[in-house]
Amino acid sequence: MKREYHCWHSPDLGRDMELLVFGHGGAKVLMFPTRDGRFYEYEDIGIVRTLEHKIDAGHLQLVCVDSIVNESFYCNWCHPSGRIQRHIQYENYILNDVLPFMARQNPHPCTIAYGCSLGAYKAATIAFRHPDRFQKLCAFSGRYDLTLSVEHFHNLFDGYYDDNIYFHTPTHFLPQLDCESHLKQLRQMDMVFVIGKEDPFLENNRHLSQICWSKGVPHALHEWDGRAHRGRYWRQMTRLYV
Repeated sequence: MKREYHCWHSPDLGRDMELLVFGHGGAKVLMFPTRDGRFYEYEDIGIVRTLEHKIDAGHLQLVCVDSIVNESFYCNWCHPSGRIQRHIQYENYILNDVLPFMARQNPHPCTIAYGCSLGAYKAATIAFRHPDRFQKLCAFSGRYDLTLSVEHFHNLFDGYYDDNIYFHTPTHFLPQLDCESHLKQLRQMDMVFVIGKEDPFLENNRHLSQICWSKGVPHALHEWDGRAHRGRYWRQMTRLYV
């Protein structure tokens, strides 16, 4: 299996960013790590190996990006307005650096946004915001409203709210979305969400699903037994849905 390491300085973030590329061709999978994960997480927990046959056959090419959540959502010393602003800079890095890099590496017309846990939030949010850049979304065990407080998961903005948070919260901005060209692109995207029946964000997933149906956006929502919020579950989900 072809494996490449890349690192370059991101003007949007003002720092070096690392990523891994697996494969030589096929649909491009942009993979966002979990809260505590790095760019090598999906290799470490066996998800890359799960897709090895598709990678070697040229059906998929994985691009595993790094995370900066300790500078954004989990930067507790920073004001919440700065936390979301740092995430916006991260999104700009993806849009301005990573996606063009992927296009230069591989001209395949299909790009898939993929993520587990907090990575599912990042994948879903960027796909919902920029549906012209993605043809498929795979979001597993996700939380799509970071202002919620559920179990030991608290509001990541400590009660603060502004337009940036609104436009980066799918369950907030989608109900008011009325741009027909934007909605048309969303309706053309292949979307799959998976959540455990005991996951604390099950209702948040159901809410997102209801919003999508109300906007005429087709998708699949699969509810698995148990919490289903671990690597062994994500490997099974990846094998089935990517």
